[in-house]
Formats: sequence, structure tokens, C-alpha cells
Amino acid sequence: MHERFWELRKDWKLTLEQLEKQTGISKSALGSYEAEGTKDISHWAVVRLAEFYGVTTDYLLGLSVMKNHPNADLNDLRLSDEMIELLKSGRINNRLLCELAAHGDFRRFMLDLEIYVDRIIASMRIRNNNTVLKTERKVLMERAGLDDNDLNMRTLELAQIDEDNYFAYTIFEDLRPIIRDIREAHKSDVTTADADTESPAEKAVHQLEAALNCEGSKEEKIVRALLSQLEIDYDTLTKEEFVTLIGILNKSEHMKKHISRRGKVPPPQRRKRKKR
Repeated sequence: MHERFWELRKDWKLTLEQLEKQTGISKSALGSYEAEGTKDISHWAVVRLAEFYGVTTDYLLGLSVMKNHPNADLNDLRLSDEMIELLKSGRINNRLLCELAAHGDFRRFMLDLEIYVDRIIASMRIRNNNTVLKTERKVLMERAGLDDNDLNMRTLELAQIDEDNYFAYTIFEDLRPIIRDIREAHKSDVTTADADTESPAEKAVHQLEAALNCEGSKEEKIVRALLSQLEIDYDTLTKEEFVTLIGILNKSEHMKKHISRRGKVPPPQRRKRKKR
């Protein structure tokens, strides 16, 4: 609910002070309505803000996605039963679907889709042109004894348009700016990741590289690498903690091969007895 109050104020490009003057609701109250988890809001304030923004109270309280048409007739929307069930099911993001359809370029996308699906004139022209090119190519090959690798024959072959590929590209180009605009509009959303945010894998790799490239003994690098994955600052370790940690790591068969054994006496080797 709090997001609706914040979004509407931002859409209207108003500060809390300006909204206070225009609605008569105190700045502190308006700020509390935009805070996450807010529950204390008067009926009068809801009605006043809904009237000011020109939206329904249900929309303002997050109970509906419709700002201005709370009593829309489904028959007027000409939706199929399947579409109504899908929208009610929660299996798709209805908000995103609405933004897609409300975009200024969505109509062009629907027109191109209709042309492809209903095989209107453009589709027929493509097939007609392909038929003419195929016929001319075949006649020339038979009369002149040319093969597929002839420059002219290859040119006529490439001049033919694959209808599915052509419309797939066209429809994708229609959708691309729409999707880009919607993504841009949501880049400041709480649930949208920052484009510069490292993935967990990238972060782990960078931490390991930093640990292994630092100055110090092999023991120190191994400890740094281990602690970096646990998000523990190596430099905060005391000498006693470091020695204890090395002692623990020495118990691992995987770590023994990496940790230096300098200063330790190698175990005595048994002599093989000579056979008599």
C-alpha cells in the first residue's frame, strides 16, 4: 500500500510540503503513509488523497490495480473465458502485461503480429516474390547449365525471404523498445537489481583473487581465501586466532598438501629388510 502513495506523489512531481498545502494533510502524516508497514491512516485522508489524485480508494489502498475504472464491464473488454481465468489465476504478472499493452508502440507490435497470423497482403507478397525467384532460378539453371555455386544463382537463392524468420525479426524489433522502456521505468524499484551489482559467483571470484594476490605466506593466503567466503575480515584476527585456525586447517587432508611444513621433522622412514 505504501508504494501507491509514494508512486502517485512522484508521478505528480510533488514534494511532501507541496502535497501538504494542496490536500490539507500534514507532512508528517503523508510521510508515514509512504513508510513500509504503515497501518495508521484515517478514512478521511484516504478519500481526500483519492479525490486529489483522481483514483479510486481501492487503488490507493492496494486493493485494486485499476485507478479510474472500478466498475468496468468484462463484456466491454471482449476477453475470452481462458484469458479471464489466466488473469485471475496469478500465474502471470498482470501489472507487467498491462504496462506492455499500454505502451505507445504496442499497437505496431499487434499489427505486425496480425499480418503474420492472418497472412494479410505482406505475407502473400513474400510468398509470391519467392515463387517468382525460384522459377527464374530454375529456368536459368536449366537453360545455361549453371549449378548452385554460380554467383547469379546463389544471389537469386539468397534474395528469397524466409517468411517465419522475417516476421520473427520484425516482431522482435517491435518488442525490443517496449521491453527496454518498461525495464528502464522499473530500474529504481526495490525489487529490481542494480545493473552494476555483482552476482554471488562474481563476488566470490573477486574475493578469492584478492586473497590469493595479497602479500604473505601460503598459510596466510589460504586463511584469507577461506575467511573471505565467510565475509570475515582477515586483518581483525589476533595472532592467537590465526595460530588456532592454522591448527584446525592442518587436520584437513585437502589442506595439508598446501600448508607449509617448514620447521617440522619429517617422519622416519622404515628400512626395507633384505631378503636372505
